[in-house]
Amino acid sequence: MRLKSSFFYTLRENVKDEDSASSNLLVRAGYIKKSSSGIYMFMPLGFKVLSKVEAIIREEMNRTGCQELLMPAMIPEEVYEASGRRNGFGHSMFTLKDRKGQPYALGPTHEELFAIAAKMKIRSYKDMPFSLYQIEEKFRDEPRPRFGLIRVREFAMKDAYTFDKDEAGLDSAYQKQFEAYKRIMDRLHLNYKIVRADTGIMGGLLSEEFQAVTPIGEDILVLCDSCDFASNIEVAPCIAEKPDHVEEPEELKLVETPHSRTIEEVTDYLHKDAKSFVKTLIYSIDGKPVAVMVRGDREVNETKLSKLFNATDVELAEPEMVKKATGADIGFAGPIGIKCELCADEEVSFMQNFIVGANKTGYHYIGVNQKDFKIDRTADLRNIQEGDVCPKCGGRIHFSHGIEVGNTFKLGTKYSKALDLQYLDSENKLQYVWMGSYGIGPARAMAALVEQCADENGINWPAEIAPYQCSVVIISMKDPIQCEIAEKLYEALTNAGIDSILDDRDERPGVKFKDMELIGIPTRITVGRDAAAGNIEIKTRTGESEIVPIDQAVEKIKSLLRK
Repeated sequence: MRLKSSFFYTLRENVKDEDSASSNLLVRAGYIKKSSSGIYMFMPLGFKVLSKVEAIIREEMNRTGCQELLMPAMIPEEVYEASGRRNGFGHSMFTLKDRKGQPYALGPTHEELFAIAAKMKIRSYKDMPFSLYQIEEKFRDEPRPRFGLIRVREFAMKDAYTFDKDEAGLDSAYQKQFEAYKRIMDRLHLNYKIVRADTGIMGGLLSEEFQAVTPIGEDILVLCDSCDFASNIEVAPCIAEKPDHVEEPEELKLVETPHSRTIEEVTDYLHKDAKSFVKTLIYSIDGKPVAVMVRGDREVNETKLSKLFNATDVELAEPEMVKKATGADIGFAGPIGIKCELCADEEVSFMQNFIVGANKTGYHYIGVNQKDFKIDRTADLRNIQEGDVCPKCGGRIHFSHGIEVGNTFKLGTKYSKALDLQYLDSENKLQYVWMGSYGIGPARAMAALVEQCADENGINWPAEIAPYQCSVVIISMKDPIQCEIAEKLYEALTNAGIDSILDDRDERPGVKFKDMELIGIPTRITVGRDAAAGNIEIKTRTGESEIVPIDQAVEKIKSLLRK
């Protein structure tokens, strides 16, 4: 690429409406440009990097025997109704109608269409296994797009699907895709963790996420100091903290706690530690009130609560529902005399002589024990916390933040049952197909990589991902010798298969150097005054410079790119 005649620009100042390091750098370096909230243009440099990420994904998918196809982005809404997912997507689904009034959706995901496509082939158990994938635009009306390419409303996704006759076949297919994902992440040079996750609206038997570790990650990763345990906080199991000894039961007493609704206010008023309290929160679970108890210093895990009830909608109850269940204002709910189903985190069942709301405005009970109320369901219902016991080895838990760049799902027969995807087995009996689903966000991976590899000078792409591997910078465009040597080096690099930039702009050397650092070109050749004597300068993006004879320049660049 010759810069003087190319679409190339950079911005000197930080971008005001970008809220992450990656989005700010990608906009400043001319890779992307926001067109509206959560929707971006990919400029030539950005599209080149995105294409390289997608090429790596394609290579590894093809290596597994997965075949590429392309699905439509506009899908009849009835397809999602048939699978039972339309309500689950809710307002996040972009919808429209054609001129005949038929409802369509801009596809947020494509499991249903792949199951429908698979019907064209599958008749017998002999027609499996096989796998298909695409790289296609997805559309989700995110309520709060943020962090540039990380949380957007339109994005490319690589989604793959495997089809097998039984669970053993699915396990084998899943492992093959799982290993391909690890190769992709390694080739992208991402620092990542693989964690167990909630299956969410996808459903199925298992979900694992490939999380790029970054400070701005929206997901909380639960990791162990002593072993390889890794989980998303949504599904991390908790070990209940049990008392060291049995206490003598205290007398149950009703005490006044005026103007004390929150745990902080009540602990201050009663001069007790939060671990001596049990919070009772009223939830609306599919429209019905449910009281949930957790220790005072814990938080309810709504994903676990949803799984316990196999619920579609879980949210904190409105004040009217709270008053009906408790007879009191918000902040004074408790288990004694509650007028709804009562659930408790399993840790609560080991607590003694604790404090709860009294279901009476301005009052709490002290000296509460298990005999004073009846729990309908006990389960692991809380969020794990840093310092808690590792559920795998007994070590201690710490948190990190991550950006989900890939996920793998064992869907089982969920979609085949919903869409009647069946086959005849060896005994001529109808069976449902077993499916797996596997997704990667190429643009999100690109942004996560910038978050991890950027420095004070700009982006620092790995050579395999960078839009160009080498830049040839001419110090003086008025010097015909420099221009001639730079042209020959540019041609030699191109002929050697090294994608290169010739910076032939009428700019100061400092501007050219800063631009090449900002956009993240791995190597740079500087053609200056020494060129007439047969020497040029070679510098890596983050390393030292070296004076090299012109006739050795191409081989030197090759050796640097191989490192």
